[in-house]
Amino acid sequence: MRALMIGCTLALAGALPVQAQTAKDAKAAPAASEVRYFNSLGDLLGDLPVDAFIKETRQGGKLVSSTLDVCYSVSTASDRKDRFVIDLKVEGEKLSGSGQSIENKTPVTVSLIRKGSKSVSFDGKITVGNHLTSVSSPDNADVDEKEFQQSQVVDDDLSEAPKDFTQVSPQSVAVRVKRENFVPLVKSLKGQNVQIALDSIATDCNALRSGHQVLRLFIDPARAPALIENLKAAPGVVAAGWTSGTYDMERAVRFAAGDWSEGGKLNRDKFTAAITNIAAKVMAAKPATSTWNEATGELTFTLKRPSQLAPALDLTETLEITALVSPDRPGGSDRLIAWLGIPSSKTTDETAAPQLQFSEDSGGEEESTFNDDDGMIKAITAELKGQRWDTDKASWK
Repeated sequence: MRALMIGCTLALAGALPVQAQTAKDAKAAPAASEVRYFNSLGDLLGDLPVDAFIKETRQGGKLVSSTLDVCYSVSTASDRKDRFVIDLKVEGEKLSGSGQSIENKTPVTVSLIRKGSKSVSFDGKITVGNHLTSVSSPDNADVDEKEFQQSQVVDDDLSEAPKDFTQVSPQSVAVRVKRENFVPLVKSLKGQNVQIALDSIATDCNALRSGHQVLRLFIDPARAPALIENLKAAPGVVAAGWTSGTYDMERAVRFAAGDWSEGGKLNRDKFTAAITNIAAKVMAAKPATSTWNEATGELTFTLKRPSQLAPALDLTETLEITALVSPDRPGGSDRLIAWLGIPSSKTTDETAAPQLQFSEDSGGEEESTFNDDDGMIKAITAELKGQRWDTDKASWK
C-alpha cells in the first residue's frame, strides 16, 4: 500500500512539469489569425456607383490590419470604371491610408472611424483627386472567406465546347483576354466582318479585379468556329468560345437540314421564300423586303399590311422580323435550328404625296399586339416539318 502511494506521488510529480510546460506553451502561442470581409458597402463616394469591400485580419478578436477595395464609375454619366486598393493603418478605432487609383492614377486619401463588433459602422472621409466625400456606412455585417469568394464569382457564360446550341448562341462569341492585350485584340478585329458588343469594351469591376476582360462578338454562325480558333491563338487570350445570345429558345424551330441545304450550306433563297410567305399568310400581310446580314448571318424580312389604327386614313403597317439559322450543334449536323425574333412594327403613310408624318416616339403603343405571332411560329414549324423547344422538359418536342 505504501509502495503504491509512493508510486502515485512520483507519477504526479513527473507529470507536473509537463503540464506546466504545456500551459506555458499555450500561453506563449499567438492567437490564430481570422480574415473577415464587409462586402456590402455603399455610398462611399457620394453619387458615384461603387462596388466596395473591406478586408480585415484579426487576432484574438483584435483588428490588426484592414484593406479597403473600391471599384467605382469615373463619373455619374460613364460606365468606365476605376479602382483603388488602400492598406489602412489601424490605430484603435481609427483607420487611415493613402494611395492612388489603378487606371487614372488619381490620388486617394482615406480616414475612417470603425465602431462596433457584431454590427460595424464606418464613418469619415474619402478624398479622390479633388473630390471629398463624407462617409456614413452603418450596420455592416461581416462574412468569412468562403462566403465572400462566392459573392465575387461572375459567370460570363463562355463555353469553349458546348454540346449543342440550346444554352449558347451559334452567332455569339466571347473571348477572355488579359487586360494588357485587350486593346490590341480589339484592333485586330478590324476588317474581319464581325460586330462587337459595345458594352463589352468598357472595363468593368470584374476586369479590374481579375486582370481579364471578356469581349463579346456577333458573327455569322458559319464563320464562328474559325474565328474562335484564331482568337485562341491570339496573345493574352485565356479562353474563347460561344456564349448566350439574344434569341429565345421558345421561338426556336429545329428541322432536318436535307431539304433546305445545297452543297452542305443552307439554301438561303429557298428558306427566305418559305418563311416570308408563311409569315405573310399568317399575319394577313404581303412580303416586302428581305436581306441577309453577312456579318451576323441573320435574315431580316419585312411584311406590309393595312394599319388598323385608323382605317380611314389608309395607313400602312410594316412588320420587321429577324431570323437566325445554324446547325443545332458545333461541328456540323444533319439538323438546323431557326430562331425567330419578335416582330417590330412601324406605321407610315405610303399614299400619294403629300404624305402624313408621324413621330416614332409618341409615348403610346403601336396598334399591333401580335396575337398571331405564335401562330406564325407554329406555321413555320409545320412547313419545315420541325420541332419546338419544351422549356419545362429542356428538350425538343
